[in-house]
Amino acid sequence: MARINLLPWRQERRKHQQNEFFGLLGIAAAATLVIWYGFHFFYSEKIDYQKNTRNQFLEQQISQLDERIKEIETLEREKERLLARMRAIEQLQTNRPLIVRLFDEMVRSLPEGVSLTSVKQEGANITINGAAQSNARVSSFMRNLESSDWLENPKLDIIQAETAEGLRISNFTLRFDQVIPKADGEEEEA
Repeated sequence: MARINLLPWRQERRKHQQNEFFGLLGIAAAATLVIWYGFHFFYSEKIDYQKNTRNQFLEQQISQLDERIKEIETLEREKERLLARMRAIEQLQTNRPLIVRLFDEMVRSLPEGVSLTSVKQEGANITINGAAQSNARVSSFMRNLESSDWLENPKLDIIQAETAEGLRISNFTLRFDQVIPKADGEEEEA
């Protein structure tokens, strides 16, 4: 007898095709994910390599620049030290004749009967200790200092009268400033 198929063959075929389609779709999706992950991994590794290479290069350049900066700072300190020495030497060279001038002016200003026991200089300020035969001789010394072009502002700190070996002596401490007088041309410009 002829075989008659009463089963729903079309539905089975459709179901089979549908299963085949979803299976192929799943395989395609999995293949797409694998390919996408492969590309992502490949390019992220390539980017990381470039970043690391670039970072290493930059770190190397930064360390070289840091070394150069340290060298420059060392040279700057050495330069400042040498400039300070040069300024000190120039100051000494400039002040050398001033000390001679100071003692010359003090000797010229020193009246008869006044002797100096100590001279102390701090910058332009001079402090002297001495002994005089009378207070009038100390006053005369102060007037002479005031009239000097190189010395000014004499101020008497202490004067004490003492009697030693039958002589009256006035011990004194005097302060004054040393100045550099301006030349005639400089006064006209000022």
